[in-house]
Amino acid sequence: MQQYDLYGIGAALLDTEIEVSDGDLSALGVEKGIMTLVDDARQKQLVDDLQDNLITAKRACGGSGANTVIAASYFGLRTFYSCKVAGDDNGDFYRNNLTAAGVDYPATLQRADGGTTGKCLVLITPDAERSMNTYLGISEQLSVTELDNEALTTSRWAYIEGYLVSSETGRKAAITLREQAQQAGVKTALSLSDPAMVQFFGEGLREMIGGGVDMLFCNRDEALGFTGTDSLDAAAEALRDYCRSFAITLGAEGALLWDGAQHYQVASPQVHAIDTNGAGDMFAGAFLYAINRDMGFVEAGELACRAAAQVVSQYGPRLQAEQHSELLAAVI
Repeated sequence: MQQYDLYGIGAALLDTEIEVSDGDLSALGVEKGIMTLVDDARQKQLVDDLQDNLITAKRACGGSGANTVIAASYFGLRTFYSCKVAGDDNGDFYRNNLTAAGVDYPATLQRADGGTTGKCLVLITPDAERSMNTYLGISEQLSVTELDNEALTTSRWAYIEGYLVSSETGRKAAITLREQAQQAGVKTALSLSDPAMVQFFGEGLREMIGGGVDMLFCNRDEALGFTGTDSLDAAAEALRDYCRSFAITLGAEGALLWDGAQHYQVASPQVHAIDTNGAGDMFAGAFLYAINRDMGFVEAGELACRAAAQVVSQYGPRLQAEQHSELLAAVI
């Protein structure tokens, strides 16, 4: 009996967004446009240095995979998410936030461990680019213990966050999840997550992909870096070796899709972007919702581009719950 439409796995992070200038990034020694792993002391130092820049954004449980699964849940999918939080206030908040979004999680998430729930400091520059400094905390210990085989094998799709490649136990959990999903006939999807993950952990990502996933999500830079090519056409050709279909997001230019037989180019609504944090996560969540509801690739891509455009036009990596139904009403 099918219980879930989408089972996801990824890091559990509490996000803090701060508006900064390019000069601030330079002064702080932060590399622009990528995710950088930092320790707790470095993250606290950055927060202290930028106290005057804090913007009024509400707390929400984050992490790339969580953003995707929560979006899919708000669109209407039955969802489940494996992650790891600590027995601190942030961990309690994270569990409550998942529940409020309609996302189920394994019993292991209720057993509070020591340590610190992961945190992500997101620095937003005037060009809307996001530069992330992430302290994984207890998320770095995410392992096969956090998997729920019953929930996984009764799902239609399994979604793997590529950021897990930076954790030895997280990478093993992702590989195990993919293998179990494929054995059970559950379709698999994976996101390459970030150009830095591709650059420094490319081999690990290939291990996570194994013989190939059903759906691969990436942006242009990740596609080029992962395939070692210098053109979008060449990257699109090379990605076929790793998946049965893919979506390459192209920012304001929309997305390039491949359904296993044909390529499609879908356009993005033109909006004033102020914060690109979460755009790729939202694209994946909307796309996975659409194909779970048997929409074609073009229709799925158009919904995903609309959703991502909405995200970048406001602060924060996710939309309000009611915005998802508004997006669906506009395309159905």
